[in-house]
Amino acid sequence: MSFTPNRRRPLAPAAALAAAAALLLAGCSGGIAGGDEGGDGDASGPIKLGMLAPFSGSESAFGDYMKNGAQMAVDEINEDGGVDGRELELVVEDDACDATASVAAANKLVAAGVEASVGGYCSGATLPVLPIFDEAGVPMVIPAANSNALVEAGLDTVFLINGTGTQQAQATLEYALKVGATRVAVLNDNTDYSKDLADSFVEQAEEEGTIEIVLDQSVTPGEKDYSANVKNVIGSTPDFVVWTGYYQEGALITRQLIDAGYAGPILVGDGSVDKKFAEIAGAGYTENVVGTFTQTPDMLKGAEEWIASYEEAFGEAPGPYSTQSYDAVRVVAEAMKNAGSTETDAVVEGLRGLDGFPVFSGPLTFTDEGTLSSGGFAIVSISEDGTFVLKDDLQD
Repeated sequence: MSFTPNRRRPLAPAAALAAAAALLLAGCSGGIAGGDEGGDGDASGPIKLGMLAPFSGSESAFGDYMKNGAQMAVDEINEDGGVDGRELELVVEDDACDATASVAAANKLVAAGVEASVGGYCSGATLPVLPIFDEAGVPMVIPAANSNALVEAGLDTVFLINGTGTQQAQATLEYALKVGATRVAVLNDNTDYSKDLADSFVEQAEEEGTIEIVLDQSVTPGEKDYSANVKNVIGSTPDFVVWTGYYQEGALITRQLIDAGYAGPILVGDGSVDKKFAEIAGAGYTENVVGTFTQTPDMLKGAEEWIASYEEAFGEAPGPYSTQSYDAVRVVAEAMKNAGSTETDAVVEGLRGLDGFPVFSGPLTFTDEGTLSSGGFAIVSISEDGTFVLKDDLQD
């Protein structure tokens, strides 16, 4: 696959604004100026991989899953001799799923000399750091965040190993059609990830033509009472509801919808796929809830050994995005090995040159836009203990 070094397409407006803010912060903290391009220039020391993930705030449940998955890959690669004789080192910062916090955290990672980024959970916190890492020559392999806005930023250093919002919306539409939905209400929380996913689903549904979108509405995140939104949903008489936001609000809305008399299916996006959804919604409120998600180890045949190794290392079962974070480290390491270098352009070319590299979601090959050639989304449902389990792999 051909590759032209240092191609730079114009930043999307949101990313361009974030770049200005990031450079201002960097001037105060030493961020971008804190080292040579793509790292601290020490070819004999460890290769530092940076990870931004939420360890505080409403999405903090995912931070440790991501860190543990990435650390597991780091340990395995180091035990096998590292990358060209150099060990990997994981450097973690808390982005709290917040745009301001993520910019400050990204500058800390750049100042620490990271040579690649393997983090990114919330799209709204990941989008502002794209220009920071790109300007510093730090390639990004993003394990979780998947808003189309990340792709539309047009940076050659950015790669997604989770399916995009477009691909997730395709899976949502496929399942809605499969169960015979005709009138669909769509709710989002107005974050980058959630709005993007909702918009993509609505656009695809309207193009398909079978389903009528009877409601397309944003809610205010962080509230406890969504009765006004629930009233609007009930009034639109849907036979299928799509929620594209995170689990905190999604669980409350689900409970309030059912209390108001809605009895049809509720499909949630991958930001709501966590055991806490059932804890917040409460017993008896999740029987009709399904979600879109890439398959986790417990859904895959032959993953028992990996799960056992994770549990032995961290004393708990792996959760959402532990596998994607594990694979993000492996993907970066493979690209560096193939490139024989940690220099930015060489690593990017190494990433673009991966062809069928084995990861949990299947053989990995990146498109020209740095996305997966196949999204790999399946439908999951909630089991008795609150965990999400495979319901439909959408293969037939």
